[in-house]
Amino acid sequence: MLLENTFRNVNIGLANEMALLCHKFNLDVWEVIEAASSKPFGFMPFYPGPGLGGHCIPIDPVYLSWKARTNGFEPRRIEVAQQINNHMPHPVVDRITVALNDLGKPLRGSRVHILGVAYKRDVADVRESLALDIMHLLAERKAQISYSDPSILHLRTSEFDHSSETLANLLCEKDCLVVVTDHSCFDYPAIVRNAPLIVDTRNALSQFRKGKIYRL
Repeated sequence: MLLENTFRNVNIGLANEMALLCHKFNLDVWEVIEAASSKPFGFMPFYPGPGLGGHCIPIDPVYLSWKARTNGFEPRRIEVAQQINNHMPHPVVDRITVALNDLGKPLRGSRVHILGVAYKRDVADVRESLALDIMHLLAERKAQISYSDPSILHLRTSEFDHSSETLANLLCEKDCLVVVTDHSCFDYPAIVRNAPLIVDTRNALSQFRKGKIYRL
């Protein structure tokens, strides 16, 4: 179990680092991964995202790393991957900031709505969810934060409230929607048609190619 979850953590860390690198080169990391996946052997695709959540993949490598260090071994690759994955909320917030700036709006005071706060698609679990880190970073920069999640109506912190607004109201009243957890129940075609600006951290909108969509 430790090896399995550490393997996934390290490879997701590589995918996240590749996403940051591709952004510097103005490349689409999702297209790069798709191209690599065309090789019939020797490649297993892992995908970038806003960070790792849950009670296994982000936790087991930390335990393994601690145990290794207590026995005089430095697990450098494990720890670097952990650092990359834990840092991912920061480039997500940077991407939101740039997207808003492109529309002539500052992050401060903007109405940013988070779609999905569970740690992964179609679960009702926020353990170690990086959505919360993204929301706190946005709040520190004085953005107005709201969220909707079909399974998470209440968070441990009272700082953020679940929005009970209809999708139509959300789309017309928010400055930016951020897909953090790509639940299958979200009406993505309606979101793309009507939202003023979207930051997609999961490639949930891969079939849409509109200028108002910013991808990780």
